[in-house]
Amino acid sequence: MHALDVAVDLHPFIRKYNDGRIERILSSSFVAASEDPSGGAHGVATKDVVIDERNGVSARLFLPSGAATGDNRRLPIVVYFHGGAFCTESAFCRTYHRYATSLSSRAGALVVSVEYRLAPEHPVPAAHDDAWAALRWAASLSDPWLANYAYPGRMFIAGDSAGGHIAYRTAVRASRESDGGGIDIEGLIIIQPYFWGAHMLPSEIAWDDGSNSSVIKPGKMAKLWPFVTSGQAGNDDPMIDPSSDETASLTCQRALVAVAEKDFLQYRGRRLAALMRGCVWAGASGDNVTLVESEGEDHGFHLYSPLRATSRNLMESIVQFINQTAASPMPWPASVVPKL
Repeated sequence: MHALDVAVDLHPFIRKYNDGRIERILSSSFVAASEDPSGGAHGVATKDVVIDERNGVSARLFLPSGAATGDNRRLPIVVYFHGGAFCTESAFCRTYHRYATSLSSRAGALVVSVEYRLAPEHPVPAAHDDAWAALRWAASLSDPWLANYAYPGRMFIAGDSAGGHIAYRTAVRASRESDGGGIDIEGLIIIQPYFWGAHMLPSEIAWDDGSNSSVIKPGKMAKLWPFVTSGQAGNDDPMIDPSSDETASLTCQRALVAVAEKDFLQYRGRRLAALMRGCVWAGASGDNVTLVESEGEDHGFHLYSPLRATSRNLMESIVQFINQTAASPMPWPASVVPKL
């Protein structure tokens, strides 16, 4: 590769060359689904389904073995959107198959991991449209696993990085769409989300001086949104910079925002959590919005080092968030920051 051949360099995610070639740098190998729950360490059965054949939207379903063997307890639904800067990774890759398997097993939830279209071949908002189609499909309970095992009254939307952004935007759309079919979102789970704005925050400018070892640099992140929207939107786009009015329109009951200490995107995540704490549904003291900080960790650490103590603590926070009810509050791990 010669530097002059590169038109857009968004390492570690993707490069686009002057001749139009696309190189996806961040990727992991494909893993096949298996409806036999005994085939894996976590006892989770998986299968792939087509949501929208016209647009190529599909998903991988994860069903914990207790439900598959006749447990009459209905399971919460977690519609999950993978990360990868809108342009790489997959619901079917090893990284996200492993993560969704663990989430399904630990939380006792039916996970719908969505395979949405990727930029730049399919510019944003294609991913958001696919996410909306997937949420409506999951809420319809048209698949036998959902019809037989899921509790539609306990719907969660979740995602990490770009997937966290997609999860937030899907929740906003669910609160506004007149044709949403009355989809009630109990919880929104946003893990190290990608948001940006027309101007870098002072903390992000300080982060960009090259003295830190973060895997992602603010200077490159500023190029991402124009790239994935094929130049149709800039960093002043309200889609990537949520306003207080937009956040106030959310109709979910609870939210969890997770950030990592060494990830400069933490400041945008903290800001979003603070905005949500002002919502009516957040409660008088904002107790329905939980902020989880992972000390000493960088962006995406929980995916690539799942056995690390901080990864386990983050997973435990998410599991407790899903299984918590107003009638049975659960103690949070020490990594949770209850107040902003």
